[in-house]
Amino acid sequence: MESAVVSPAAQLIIAAIIPIVGIVIGGVLIFFYLLWRHREISLQIKLGSYRPTKFNLKLFSLLTGLLLTGIGLVLTLLLWIVQGVSYPLLGGLLPLIIGVSFLVFFKFCPTNSKIDGET
Repeated sequence: MESAVVSPAAQLIIAAIIPIVGIVIGGVLIFFYLLWRHREISLQIKLGSYRPTKFNLKLFSLLTGLLLTGIGLVLTLLLWIVQGVSYPLLGGLLPLIIGVSFLVFFKFCPTNSKIDGET
């Protein structure tokens, strides 16, 4: 069997198109979700059954903090093992520090404030 030789220009074009297509598809999905949610809320307002939901900032900070800390820890360890201490290590340290910051906010935020969505 013969192996096909792919030119570097074609590899570069393919490597550039794949993320662009992913971003466009993600943007289209987010647009249609927001459009659907807007129409749903508009219909609920017309029918008189709309009850606004309260955003729980403490729960959001806990979830976001756990996710970012986990992702940042894995990326930091992987980049440290592969490349050692270098600038690409910031790709793991930044989400790690942001996640830890969210967890610190969750720990020290008062529970009986209006921040967490309770009245």
